[in-house]
Amino acid sequence: MSLAAYCIICCRRMGTSTPPPKSNTYWRDVRNIIKFTGSLILGGSLFITYEVLALKKSLTLDTQVVEKEKMKSYIYVHTVSLDKRENHGITYQARKELHKAVRKVLATSARILRGPFADTFSTIDIEDHECAVWLLLRKSKSDDRAARLQAVQEMAETRHWHDYQYRIIAQACDLRTLIGLARSKDSDLRFFLCPPPLPSLKEDSSVEEELRQLLASLPQTDLDECIQYFTSLALSESSQSLAAQKGGLWCFGGNGLPYAESFGEVPSATVEMFCLEALVKHSEIPTHCDKIEANGGLQLLQRLYQLHKDCPKVQRNIMRILGNMALNEHLHSTIVRSGWVSILVEAIKSHHIMEASHAARTLANLDRETVQDKYQDGVYVLHPQYRTSQPIKADVLFIHGLMGAAFKTWRQQDNDQNLTGKVSEDETKYTTCWPKSWLARDCPALRIISVEYDTSLSDWRARCPMERKSIAFRSNELLRKLRAAGVGDRPMIWVSHSMGGLLVKKMLLEASKKPEMSTIINNTRGIIFYSVPHHGSHLAEYSVNIRYLLFPSLEVKELSKDSPALKTLQDDFLEFAKDRNFQVLSFVETLPTYIGSMIKLHVVPLESADLGIGDLIPVDVNHLNICKPKKKDAFLYQRTLQFIRDTLAKDLEN
Repeated sequence: MSLAAYCIICCRRMGTSTPPPKSNTYWRDVRNIIKFTGSLILGGSLFITYEVLALKKSLTLDTQVVEKEKMKSYIYVHTVSLDKRENHGITYQARKELHKAVRKVLATSARILRGPFADTFSTIDIEDHECAVWLLLRKSKSDDRAARLQAVQEMAETRHWHDYQYRIIAQACDLRTLIGLARSKDSDLRFFLCPPPLPSLKEDSSVEEELRQLLASLPQTDLDECIQYFTSLALSESSQSLAAQKGGLWCFGGNGLPYAESFGEVPSATVEMFCLEALVKHSEIPTHCDKIEANGGLQLLQRLYQLHKDCPKVQRNIMRILGNMALNEHLHSTIVRSGWVSILVEAIKSHHIMEASHAARTLANLDRETVQDKYQDGVYVLHPQYRTSQPIKADVLFIHGLMGAAFKTWRQQDNDQNLTGKVSEDETKYTTCWPKSWLARDCPALRIISVEYDTSLSDWRARCPMERKSIAFRSNELLRKLRAAGVGDRPMIWVSHSMGGLLVKKMLLEASKKPEMSTIINNTRGIIFYSVPHHGSHLAEYSVNIRYLLFPSLEVKELSKDSPALKTLQDDFLEFAKDRNFQVLSFVETLPTYIGSMIKLHVVPLESADLGIGDLIPVDVNHLNICKPKKKDAFLYQRTLQFIRDTLAKDLEN
């Protein structure tokens, strides 16, 4: 008021005063203007300062409390008091309206100074250093796929955040972002919340009993013979395990005989393995996956996984089940909510290649943002196992042979380190899978896939005695799985050992007869054969002991030199390969192989390994080591690498 009165008085004086002499009029007017303007500025500054200080005093927060809350590893949700007396009255309404006004001011300033926040973040009072977290969260939920991928990449590359900021992301991100972080190589483990507490076991129950109940709850009709076999075996062996605990000989005779390799084995653990084998087969059926989830299978498998941390076989079977369930997209949210993602992230970062590859398969099946292919049981991506900005231009597929496996067949030649079971973090000294360790580094633009399937020398030793799978049956089965994994969409090279080469030949011939598989033929650039018995093997004529002699498996029978199916396969493929102009490289052993402790056998002689086209290179190793280089600079690996680079040269340049 005093400021306004002073301004009026000054104006009246200027209006009523007598005109001064002209010489002084100009300077007098300047002085009056300065007085008026200065008074106005001074008074306005004092008023604004007073109002700002008053507003600041009314909105002051206890910063110590705020900082303590920030350091929590969880997010608080503001609650409203249940006391009705506190929620009514003039004071309450005035505070409520004031808070609304402050929020509007903060939201407006945020839009002006920082860019618009999402609606969910527009009412949050955050500091400057907090903006990155919430902006990345908002960006990760964008409708633009490229923006989402960039947000996940920026989160994964962040190293300077506090613990509570990682926890904010862990709790606020959606499923798509969480899986993206899990498949980012350098992501911090704090992005992933620990699994929720597992439900308590029922009274007077055990994990084994719960597992059997889960298996018994699944449909038992219209099943494959092997699924029926594993299910009945698992459900019937429990009584035998109890008898063993009372002093009887466990599993002596009966269905369990193929598994009774050691009477010192813990019966309960073995019964759990039977159940898991059966669940692996059941999980290949989508409707059975729904039953497993509905009956608490995800939590039960997690409990079993934690109980058997020192048993890789149990953990691998659990991962196989989980990977099969992840093929069903409607189960993804349930798998994530059950807490499996944090377990999978730890597994994929493991130095054990088998453990990491099983986890990588499951996460790839969960990742529908960057992966369109689906990896069924037995199909493992060795590279890339994480999301990558490196464009993938070609595929290399590894197919093992009789009694082989997706990983152990392609290890470095055995040494003392491998025999003791130790895993070296330095893969330049020893690798348990050279395609993943060496080839992936030398050719990063390749997708490297290894395939696994069950084989046996004898029906006595078969994992499923009802299973009589010929080369023709297996080739069709693998062809279907590989096509689901996107094999055929890019140029590719097949790498095979022993009987695996026969499967490759059969797969290519079968694919040539099916229009939907034509891309596999059109994109096949070359094949590498490691001691493949194109004309049969002496293995079918010998045995490790009397069991194998009396009950040779169908795979062994088909390898005999007088096998009509083998001769037809060789003739048909030779003509087909010449017509398609495939590039072929063949290696063959020159040293005999010890089979058991009694027999020394030249498994694949030189004449049998000769396909009839391409180069044939003899190597001074036995049948088992023909696909296992001694070291990275060994001729065996370097020649293989040269063939891959030369054959795919044009495709890798594009």
